[in-house]
Amino acid sequence: MSSADVTWQMPGRLEVLGKHTDYGGGRVLVCAVDRGVTVRAAVIAGADGTIEATTDVVDGSLRLRAGEEAGLPAGHWGRYLQTVLDRLTANFGALPAARLEITSTLPPASGMSSSSALLTGTALALADLAGVPSTEAWQAQIPDRVAVAGYAASIENGKTFGTLAGRTGVGTSGGSLDHTGMLTSEAGMLSLAEFDPMRILDRVALPEEWSFVVAVSGVLAEKTGGAQEAYNRGPALLGELLARWNRRTRRSDASLQAALRALLGEDLAGPVVVDEEARLAPLLLVAEPGSERERLEQFVRESVELVPAAHRALRNGDLDAFAAAVRTSQRYAETHLGNQVPETVELVRLAENLGARAASAFGAGFGGSVWALVPTTGADAFAADWLARYRASGPGQAHDRATTLVTRPGPAGRRVE
Repeated sequence: MSSADVTWQMPGRLEVLGKHTDYGGGRVLVCAVDRGVTVRAAVIAGADGTIEATTDVVDGSLRLRAGEEAGLPAGHWGRYLQTVLDRLTANFGALPAARLEITSTLPPASGMSSSSALLTGTALALADLAGVPSTEAWQAQIPDRVAVAGYAASIENGKTFGTLAGRTGVGTSGGSLDHTGMLTSEAGMLSLAEFDPMRILDRVALPEEWSFVVAVSGVLAEKTGGAQEAYNRGPALLGELLARWNRRTRRSDASLQAALRALLGEDLAGPVVVDEEARLAPLLLVAEPGSERERLEQFVRESVELVPAAHRALRNGDLDAFAAAVRTSQRYAETHLGNQVPETVELVRLAENLGARAASAFGAGFGGSVWALVPTTGADAFAADWLARYRASGPGQAHDRATTLVTRPGPAGRRVE
């Protein structure tokens, strides 16, 4: 056992660009935010595999046992803890009895991935408490922060990671953008990440004179019930399209990004304009006209054109080109991805009308938040004006419970000594 008391701070994340590309192996621009979830874990007397937990988000406490169904409703915060407890126990053996005290400065169900921060912070705190990262079993499969992010994502989606067998996740079939953003970021920097293979391609600074204002729409971005079904249709569709591609070409590509690499070769690393690239036609043709084709076109354009274009623009200090890529990405989210709600569309338009350099919805969709890039010196005033205009634009619960916050790219999750 490495310690009798462990604390991990796990930030939320901001998906700057890369809407629903990670589970297709594609590219994203992502960063951590400067607020998140703190998990304090301490060994207590009791049977192995037992955890007691409290959080400042809701009243009450939980007592959970590895391998025992607690009967919690879908979406309950305790289900994330149970998922972590069961997966770590299955992969690495029994964990010592522990008490968890969880606090959060992230708005819940806002699209900044408070649930993934909870899951990842809990996983690392419990693993550290048991000394698991020093074992050969961990080090052989999880040698660095990128691998930690991949493993955390596999706990959430239930998939096998290397030789670490999967089991029931939390019910969503997402990728590892959230976990990568919160575990591999650097303060002041945006990460250009790719997920097949899983790696950080580059980091680019966000100049200090610019900050993100995040408007939480008030439409909860929950991944339960109908929202979970809508979210999971995205990964399922891309999986079916990949299977068709492999059947027709007799290939065995592991992701749509791998299929794009097969078509474009080394050119995938350079500027690509999808409308001018005839080599992409064989892949696009595996989708039926209509919603299938639109979804595939959105993935391809986002991953090989818009995310790289936004990255190059920031590296070159060209905010006009960055804003153009963001604008196209948002338009495709509305017309092709189909994960927007009227409130997030409205927030983007309001931000643009108020003079934001760029604005985009982000996260799972079907609610959640919008970011706006604005001058740091006027960020607080912009946030207040944006929120006031949004609330005035329409009565209702969503508008009434909307909030804003100002952030810049923050550091990665870390153990607090």
